[in-house]
Amino acid sequence: MESHAAKHILSLYERHADEFARLRPRHLFEKKWLDKFIQRLCPRGHILDIGCGNGKPIAEYFIAGGFTLTGVDGSAAMIAQAQTHFPAQRWIHRDMRHLTMDETFDGLIAWDSFFHLTQNDQRAMFPRFAALSHPGSALMFTSGTSNGTAMGTFAGEPLYHASLAPEEYREILAQHGFTVVDVQFEDPECGYHSIWLCKKVN
Repeated sequence: MESHAAKHILSLYERHADEFARLRPRHLFEKKWLDKFIQRLCPRGHILDIGCGNGKPIAEYFIAGGFTLTGVDGSAAMIAQAQTHFPAQRWIHRDMRHLTMDETFDGLIAWDSFFHLTQNDQRAMFPRFAALSHPGSALMFTSGTSNGTAMGTFAGEPLYHASLAPEEYREILAQHGFTVVDVQFEDPECGYHSIWLCKKVN
């Protein structure tokens, strides 16, 4: 079941994009961490939202703050909704595992998206994060608390999550030129999310 759920994570969100839009909390419980992230950026900087979904509410918050937004998501239905909501921004339908771009960004965020990848696919994302960053770029992503996988449900279907051990995240980040600025596991003020905030140093 786990391998099937991992392989079909994008099709799950594609089939249930409307239900996701209906159920996704809009009160922005993530605000504390989003503010920590944007404090690392220059005003009106360019943010890459990896796994942006329909753009609400996280991309929406950045856009309202005057930032330029490029959103990437593997679900065409999600990207179509984001394009409808915010037509002035750039929205790209692409699986993050195959993301390559000839530019770098002031901030990269993969909130509640990166952790749907298998452990090996997560490891392979860090060279991509590095290639899309320049010295001073911020990177923020959510993870689990320990090495392993976990299954949830969405719309009555299995929902896959995976995580590396915190020590391995730190090692891989350092290997690709990132330093950890802040990390908190199961933050009770943020829906018990585990969050990494990093900076590209070289």
